[in-house]
Amino acid sequence: MAIYDTMQYIGCDVSTYCIGQASSMGAILLAAGTAGKRNALPNSRIMIHQPLAGMEGTATDLEIHAREVLKVKQRMNEILLSHTGQTLEQIEQDTDRDNFMTAEEAQSYGLIDNVLEHLAHEGVAPSTDDD
Repeated sequence: MAIYDTMQYIGCDVSTYCIGQASSMGAILLAAGTAGKRNALPNSRIMIHQPLAGMEGTATDLEIHAREVLKVKQRMNEILLSHTGQTLEQIEQDTDRDNFMTAEEAQSYGLIDNVLEHLAHEGVAPSTDDD
């Protein structure tokens, strides 16, 4: 979450790229880039889900950790809400289990803006699937 906070705090645009796979918090960071500058290569995979936790300890400690994981889950869903245009109900449903998407599906979902087809040459903007 510190990287996310930094991305939101700094005054400059942040371009994000998925090359291969962006999963879990990586998918959230991908979506948190500056609108219009969130990119993925055509064969990339993006996966969203709820937070995972491994816990041990007393019953009281387990309750404390479970409450914290639920808070993190809510916050992550709120972040996805603010960057994707999806409803909270849709995000809660889609993050209940591992949810893998192609680059095109992630673009439709609002996690990214562009599926890049070709490397940009100096002075030329990168080609997207919309070109």
